[in-house]
Amino acid sequence: MSTQDPVERLVDAINSHDPQKVADCFTTDYRAEVPHRPAEGFIGNQQVLANWTAIFSRLPDIRGRVLRRATAGPEFWAEFEYVGTGPDGATAVLGGPAIIWARDGLIARSRFYLAPVPVPVPAPEPAPTGG
Repeated sequence: MSTQDPVERLVDAINSHDPQKVADCFTTDYRAEVPHRPAEGFIGNQQVLANWTAIFSRLPDIRGRVLRRATAGPEFWAEFEYVGTGPDGATAVLGGPAIIWARDGLIARSRFYLAPVPVPVPAPEPAPTGG
């Protein structure tokens, strides 16, 4: 177990692109809650491993960062942003807050409010006018 902050450890693990390192940030009885999509909730770090294995296969260059955060004892509030290149070559962005509870340096429970973020499409250059 690391003495590193659980949120920093998670971001470092995600940026390593090693799904096992990501899963190792969570307790074996980890409880994931997704309030806006309850069917996506689950229990256990083995599902974390499966989820991040799938994410890294679709977005192999994904990078995560914490935009803002607050800490109160074992509770961490963090706004995450993940950016990667999808299979079609388009930029994929996921962002939003998560509330995380730690136990013994590992993430034991979380409430995720992450969602896809539309990437602005550059406006086309104006057509040259005759003259």
